[in-house]
Amino acid sequence: MTVLLLLGAVVAVCAAVRSTWSPCGQSMLSSITPLSERSRGHRFGVTAAWFVTGSTLGGATLGLGLAAVAAAVARLGPVPVGAALAVAAIAAAVAAASDGRVFGRSLPFHCRQVNELWLNRYRRWVYAAGFGWQIGTGFATFVLTAGVYLLVVLAALTADPRAAFALGVGFGVVRGLGILPARRITSPVALAAFHRRFDAWGPVTRVAMTGVECGVAVVAAAAALGAPGAVLAGIGATAALVTGLTVRRKHAARPQGTPTVAATAR
Repeated sequence: MTVLLLLGAVVAVCAAVRSTWSPCGQSMLSSITPLSERSRGHRFGVTAAWFVTGSTLGGATLGLGLAAVAAAVARLGPVPVGAALAVAAIAAAVAAASDGRVFGRSLPFHCRQVNELWLNRYRRWVYAAGFGWQIGTGFATFVLTAGVYLLVVLAALTADPRAAFALGVGFGVVRGLGILPARRITSPVALAAFHRRFDAWGPVTRVAMTGVECGVAVVAAAAALGAPGAVLAGIGATAALVTGLTVRRKHAARPQGTPTVAATAR
């Protein structure tokens, strides 16, 4: 199951990075910055440390859930490696089709924003660690990419609770580190400039995430079925990427001021 663990690690990191562009991720990069923390009489570094700590604990919470699922799979008996890899390939293809909008639709995404009233209601360690924990769990707030679902499938297929737990923790750590780009936001001008650049990278990260899912599908199919499986997965991957790039061009061509999907969800 080494291949599944490696693929799971790649998906965990990439899904966590992509999730930074969710409405919750954007909100954190607006409300927890050196500029905002200074207005509250706090140091950004300390607040960020609490946030990462919370997200790590959130990842551990996710990891416990993943470990339980992996243990349940293990109790079913030895899972044939070929079958596990085939299921992984199918799951990755579905995730790529969802994120690439291949059929004009996507998997159901959970839409929930953190309660920003915490910022003025609770102590720093409560709102920072609390927000971090919610984001680190992967499912307590906005689910922006099907890669999060794919992570659950890959962790389960490892049938190894310890490996599954590590994948969850890894997701939470990377998710928490997404707050660090805000360290340069020290003025209103810097805040506006940062989010212009950040928004511009959103469609790019979506296409990149789709590409990662396609790659996972190809690798898993090749490992399970050999060359024929790799060819079939490659055809599907090409379709997902082409569709994703087409959607990106439409997004880029949208007149300025038109609300994005994230803004509409918010």
